[in-house]
Amino acid sequence: MTQKVLILGAGLVARPIVKHLLSKGFFVTVASNTPDRATGMIGDHPSGKTVYWEATDEPALDSLIAAHDLTVSILPYTFHVMVARHCIAHKKNMVTTSYVKPEMRELDGKAKEAGIIILNEIGLDPGIDHMSAMRIIDRIHSKEGAVLEFYSICGALPAPEAAGNPFRYKFSWSPKGVVMAGNNDALYLRQGKIVNVPTRELFNDPFTVQFPSVGKLEVYPNRDSIAYRDIYCIPEARSVYRGTFRFKGWCESLNVIKQLGLISYEKSDLSGMSFADMVGKQLKSLGYKAGIANRNIRFDVSDCLGIPVDSHALDAMEWLGLFEDKPMNRATDSTFEVVSDLMIEKMGLGENERDMVVLQHTFLAAYSDGRKEVIRSRMLDFGTPSTDTSIARTVALPAAIGVEMILKGEIRETGVHIPVIPSIYEPVLNALEALGIKMTEEFGLPLSENIK
Repeated sequence: MTQKVLILGAGLVARPIVKHLLSKGFFVTVASNTPDRATGMIGDHPSGKTVYWEATDEPALDSLIAAHDLTVSILPYTFHVMVARHCIAHKKNMVTTSYVKPEMRELDGKAKEAGIIILNEIGLDPGIDHMSAMRIIDRIHSKEGAVLEFYSICGALPAPEAAGNPFRYKFSWSPKGVVMAGNNDALYLRQGKIVNVPTRELFNDPFTVQFPSVGKLEVYPNRDSIAYRDIYCIPEARSVYRGTFRFKGWCESLNVIKQLGLISYEKSDLSGMSFADMVGKQLKSLGYKAGIANRNIRFDVSDCLGIPVDSHALDAMEWLGLFEDKPMNRATDSTFEVVSDLMIEKMGLGENERDMVVLQHTFLAAYSDGRKEVIRSRMLDFGTPSTDTSIARTVALPAAIGVEMILKGEIRETGVHIPVIPSIYEPVLNALEALGIKMTEEFGLPLSENIK
């Protein structure tokens, strides 16, 4: 009997999951409130169908889960626990690409009692980053070595030839999520000392990495890195850092935009204002009083923040339209919504443009005989215009492979998991390599190759 997979949602990463599972002989149902998009993924394939479904309709969800062998939720993470409870009730396996929240972790015991696996974080970041890191960490530990330092950096970016705007960035995944990430704090471990980076300083001090075939990329810290000492079982590590790759231009520009409070969630009355008026309002909130009447707002920003008037960040803001007298047509709203909407309007990936995913792990390992080595693992993947973006492929295909292996009985674990154990990461990484998604690993590098 053909096994049935339920895909909840028809977002940016759904298509490669659907296509992969159909090609492997599974029956796929896509349940979504955007039926035209879902139907485009299924096409005329005889083993697929679409169902109109609203995420708030729990009775329909319950019936759908009961009628399928496994459910993949690519809904916003806030819905995952609801879906998981129905999967547990019907003893059906579940897969997501999202981070495990505490509420999901609390379902571990019930999932084990039901004899099912709820496999989370099996996308790109999180996902491929976990699996490729653990493959090397377990290798080091198997040789009675210790991981003294660990750096993991990932970025979803436009390919170099498509990175033509001053931000050198274009959206290939959740645009609001990209901008929201700029408001995060960060925490990491550096030579045994905890480094706490408040959100106002997130973009202050990026470092650079030379990446083959791409060039110099800037790196800024990504949320809580210290938790990964426990997640990756490396309590011996004295440096643990997870970061985000960007081309030069992004960090400087976002730093100035943040200093002006232009991606704040706080709402205020923006009625009748132009974009320049909004920037002027933010300058006033910082206590700035314009010294010269009718001067271009760019000069006021330069004066207020003490940065050169010809700085790259101000070029980026002007290109985005933040200095224009054009009406915003807003009422009560936040600067985050205004600026992120401007970015979405002007920074989308073009139909004939490529995106890319850049991932790098760097390890400093030490062994009982006194030997030390730097190990580096890299992946560079490009999207294919008019087919799939790289971000869609690298998020979706690990999940699709996980689904396939669970249904074939090749993954037998039960409970709430992420892919950090060999019985999960080894077969998934091997299957990804067969699809052309591969990490290139270098061992025995000199200490000079470590992240500085």
